[in-house]
Amino acid sequence: MSDWYQSTLVATGRAPTMWALLAFVITFIVTRSITRRIRAKSQQPGNKGGLSDIVIGGVHIHHQVWGISIILITGLLEFRYEPRSPWVEVLATLFGIGAALVLDEFALWLHLDDVYWTEEGRKSIDAVLMGAALAMLLLFTAAPLGASTASQTGRVLFLTIVLMNLSWAIVAFLKGKVYLGLIGVFVPVVAIVGALRLAKPHSPWAKRRYDTDKLARAAARFDESWQARRTRLRDRIGGSPNR
Repeated sequence: MSDWYQSTLVATGRAPTMWALLAFVITFIVTRSITRRIRAKSQQPGNKGGLSDIVIGGVHIHHQVWGISIILITGLLEFRYEPRSPWVEVLATLFGIGAALVLDEFALWLHLDDVYWTEEGRKSIDAVLMGAALAMLLLFTAAPLGASTASQTGRVLFLTIVLMNLSWAIVAFLKGKVYLGLIGVFVPVVAIVGALRLAKPHSPWAKRRYDTDKLARAAARFDESWQARRTRLRDRIGGSPNR
């Protein structure tokens, strides 16, 4: 097992990413479990025992504060000492923990308000899923914008491939396909799929380029049932908002 770890992960430089991803996923699961327990307890009058929010000087300290602190410290230590294995894996694990704590409250620093258990709070689940997807892509050594072709093709052809891939990804983003656009930065085929498929009706692409008939098609494609399926998935992952 040790030989496999050294040859497959350490030697290829993927070990830090693997530990960061594991720490990210585990921290998110634990954090959401704790916050859901705290919310359930707050809805039971007279129940004052067990887990509770951290309050210092009358101020509720959100866990993104701890996450930002961890990310800053690990980043400074990495830049200053550039440690090798196993310490780089330790820093990567701490970074994954901090990133999970920060992205779990993405909606709070996006809206500058405590929207954790509201409809807007579902954006945090989207941010966590995107963070996990990005870490998985990096773990499998996917090269952004097809950079791995640099050693196999001429410079002009290489730049052409990069620009085409980036263009497809940008179109996917403009069409409201955030996940496909992000993955498409690493996997060109995914970017092409996202760019060619019908845009979401409220996306910048649809508002500027679609006529009435095509907007109606987009609205039918991404109707309330589609949104309901997406909402159910996010609620199963992070818990449903307060009604």
